[in-house]
Amino acid sequence: MAIEKILKDDASEEKGERARMASFVGAIAITDLVKTTLGPKGMDKILQSTGRGNEVTVTNDGATILKSLHIDNPAAKVLIDISKVQDDEVGDGTTSVVVLAGELLREAEKLVAAKIHPMTIISGYRMAAECARNALLQRVVDNKENAEKFKSDLMKIAMTTLSSKILSQDKEHFAQLAVDAVMRLKGSTNLEAIQIIKKPGGSLKDSFLDEGFILDKKIGLGQPKRIENAKILVANTAMDTDKVKIYGARVCVDSMSKVAEIEGAEKEKMREKVKKILGHGINCFVNRQLIYNFPEELFADAGILAIEHADFDGIERLALVTGGEIASTFDNPESVKLGHCKLIEEIMIGEDKLIHFSGVEMGQACTIVLRGASHHVLDEAERSLHDALCVLSQTVNDTRVLLGGGWPEMVMAKEVDELARKTPGKKSHAIEAFSRALVAIPTIIADNAGLDSADLVAKLRAEHHKEGCNAGIDVISGSVGDMAELGISEAFKVKQAVLLSATEAAEMILRVDEIITCAPRKREDRM
Repeated sequence: MAIEKILKDDASEEKGERARMASFVGAIAITDLVKTTLGPKGMDKILQSTGRGNEVTVTNDGATILKSLHIDNPAAKVLIDISKVQDDEVGDGTTSVVVLAGELLREAEKLVAAKIHPMTIISGYRMAAECARNALLQRVVDNKENAEKFKSDLMKIAMTTLSSKILSQDKEHFAQLAVDAVMRLKGSTNLEAIQIIKKPGGSLKDSFLDEGFILDKKIGLGQPKRIENAKILVANTAMDTDKVKIYGARVCVDSMSKVAEIEGAEKEKMREKVKKILGHGINCFVNRQLIYNFPEELFADAGILAIEHADFDGIERLALVTGGEIASTFDNPESVKLGHCKLIEEIMIGEDKLIHFSGVEMGQACTIVLRGASHHVLDEAERSLHDALCVLSQTVNDTRVLLGGGWPEMVMAKEVDELARKTPGKKSHAIEAFSRALVAIPTIIADNAGLDSADLVAKLRAEHHKEGCNAGIDVISGSVGDMAELGISEAFKVKQAVLLSATEAAEMILRVDEIITCAPRKREDRM
């Protein structure tokens, strides 16, 4: 026994078959978990935390579901990672990437059982992925030159992205919002400039796009409710020092009049500070911290709109959008960049008053106001819209577009199958397996819609043997449909990212032949 014990107590290792078994099982379990959310008829998941307040999230977004899971299995963690990366990189396709990687592993498991070495499988997968990518490259559509067509492409992509989400009922409305917002960005992928504000109440249809900036604050008392040609100073400074604030400070005085003097001196200091601020020639002052009554009075007397306690996100965005900088000292007014906008006014959304800045410096800024029945609906709507915005902003840069609805997978599968027939040796089995894994995606889309997937996918395969075919699965009518007519499109960049990440993740898991789990650290009793 003594010889075998190299690892510490409680540490365990899994070798060879068992290790591979563990990775396959973990990865496939994760795939089965999220695959029901795939496609227009995909279902949502409720995630309930056991922490305080038992928060509930209802979501359809693969990355969100997987992020919230706490998982022990190492292979499953790899899949969760690729879905996160997919979310950060292109925003959509988070479920597809996990499903594809899982299917590749499911196929690999059969091949390993048939005594084919994992390295052979990997090199086969490599060849297949390359071939699949080229197949897509040959079939992409690029309407960069024609602005009208490109805009309709964007609309289609947005509607396709949204159709598997909660917004699918009003997808035209939201696709329009997303496309307008992204078109204003003029090609930058900086989504900071698009602000999303969630206000419960109304229905999802009442959501709208506003081309200014909206700050979720009320305008203070006795201040102008409306300012034209505003010069805005955005600051992060303390405007509440009309009391001695040092913790535990003691001032010994011998009469009440001395206390009054101290207070007077503090007031003077504040008045000086306000004077300095007014010296910038501004008519709107936004502060991140509190503004006490006294300075607020002074601002109101000078006819200046003072907004206090704006949250940090709001302030950074506001500075970015109005072209100002966040100031914290006011001694030299010429060095501070002021923000500008045409009009500041108060607006009502539902019950709440908000401050609306319109005609801002940065033309690309806009705000999307989401309305909806409850917080859960709004959170999910925001996630869905964020996916759509990410995909669109990527597509504006990389204008290549593909059809959707399982069409790209079938195109790739067909090419990959042909490659398998030409390839001698054991690799051909792996390449064939890759094509089966690709076909799994349309199969799952059909399964989720409760259709006969075997029948549909066979029909699709037959259709795809004709040249220049646009067939994909039309989930609404439950048959094979023409994707070009139905206007179901996807961004090439998303598909490419799905294909490459999934292949690499599957490779990584396949390379494993031993899992060593480290022993947990013992906690000392501190009693």
